[in-house]
Amino acid sequence: MLFALVFAPVMSLAFMGKALAEDAQRWAVNMPKGVTPVSNAIYDIHMIIFWICVVIGVGVFAVMFYSMFAHRKSKGAVAANFHENTTAEIVWTVIPALLLIVMAVPATTALLDVYDTTEAEMDIKITGYQWKWQYEYLGEDVAFMSELTTPEEEIYNTAPKSQYYLQEVSQALVLPAKTKVRFLITAKDVIHSWWVVDLGVKKDAIPGLVNETWAYIEEPGIYRGECAELCGKGHAFMPIVVNVLPKEEYNAWLAKKKEEVAAERELAKKTFTLDELMAQGEAAYNRSCASCHGSNGEGIPGVFPGLKGSAIATGDVAAHLDIVVNGKAGTAMQAFGGQLSEVDLAAIITYERNAWGNSTGDLVQPLDVLKFKQGQ
Repeated sequence: MLFALVFAPVMSLAFMGKALAEDAQRWAVNMPKGVTPVSNAIYDIHMIIFWICVVIGVGVFAVMFYSMFAHRKSKGAVAANFHENTTAEIVWTVIPALLLIVMAVPATTALLDVYDTTEAEMDIKITGYQWKWQYEYLGEDVAFMSELTTPEEEIYNTAPKSQYYLQEVSQALVLPAKTKVRFLITAKDVIHSWWVVDLGVKKDAIPGLVNETWAYIEEPGIYRGECAELCGKGHAFMPIVVNVLPKEEYNAWLAKKKEEVAAERELAKKTFTLDELMAQGEAAYNRSCASCHGSNGEGIPGVFPGLKGSAIATGDVAAHLDIVVNGKAGTAMQAFGGQLSEVDLAAIITYERNAWGNSTGDLVQPLDVLKFKQGQ
């Protein structure tokens, strides 16, 4: 009994301390230090400037409050009357100049490091789309899309929100630890910005322009970020997840990913049944198309057209293939030919032509998509 009386409060305090620590981390007001040399340098500069500001603030307010107290009217204080003081002017010119130098030296050093992408051990091309990211491992023949996977029920408040609400993706960017990685960042439609605070990386993704940055991630772990440039309706729905693995685990992951790519290419030669295409098409549609056209195919009136009963989804198959693969200039309809596999493209088109009462009975096979891409 005595043990329980002593042990229970101790355990309660321990759990409370853990919860408070987690909340403190979640609601921390200071910027995180991060896990790269660049993020550490940025943090150090931030703290140097912060403490300089604290010292200046304390000094200024101390003098101000002392003056208000020691030279108050009730004590008969009389204001001094003078025109200039050369010594004072020199002091308040020299001190700020020295402070600027103290801040400028580490800031300039860090800025030079940020732009030094030389001697990178691997290259990742990052392409922003509305509203997802594409990652390409240059020289490895591996590429995939990374899209939000938070269920609509959570977004529309019909289900409890998970721990990583709006921070869950279909595939994370996987990187090796202790490796200098160069990021080549661009966009296909509008301006986005790839931002992962723990990596010390925030770089705009601009159509027609490739920006460079890099990271040397010292600690394995999962790091999350988001698009930091307002890019349209789904701006809040394009999170970033970076999974950093020890080099041995990364190499194993990459080998497995290459096997999946090869298997996907073989799968494109298969002839699928309608049921198989509909099942895969529904999943792929909800990942890539539902944000605009709606999970019910009704779109958003006046903004994004519906597909339910539409001329595209019930008309000529070739026209349907063309708009999905090549997009439509001057509209928000993207070209998905370079984003999705032939299997997913075939499944999506088949799904759109047979869902929501469209019921055309048309099947589009992966080989049909491949031949269309090749102009056959």
